[in-house]
Amino acid sequence: MDGDSARQPEPLSGLLQRGLVFSEACPSREILKHLTSRWGVLVLLALLDGMHRYSTLRRKIGGVSEKMLAQTLQQLEADGFLTRTSLPVVPPHVEYRLTELGREAAERVRVLADWIEVNMPRILEAQQDKSG
Repeated sequence: MDGDSARQPEPLSGLLQRGLVFSEACPSREILKHLTSRWGVLVLLALLDGMHRYSTLRRKIGGVSEKMLAQTLQQLEADGFLTRTSLPVVPPHVEYRLTELGREAAERVRVLADWIEVNMPRILEAQQDKSG
């Protein structure tokens, strides 16, 4: 086995330093968009609590339209961050769960969300300073 076959992928921070993420063709851009969109973040955070049905997610995430929630769930499923299970009952029930990869991503997103909440007074103060 040569050294290259055991090499880990380069982290996003390394790609940023080298300017690769800024390339229009960088595939991680699309994943970054899915994970860090307003609805993507909220879906990941909601599913950290465990399995949720579509209707429960829609109620939990205030303000999301059916279209945007469905689109976000499809993107996160396609990226391997969650699983969708359709139960053969009437009316149909669909359940969503984080995959192991999704849980790892959600934990990291939670760190950013926690930082925002803790720093809201400072952020609001900065916004006031700029507008006032």
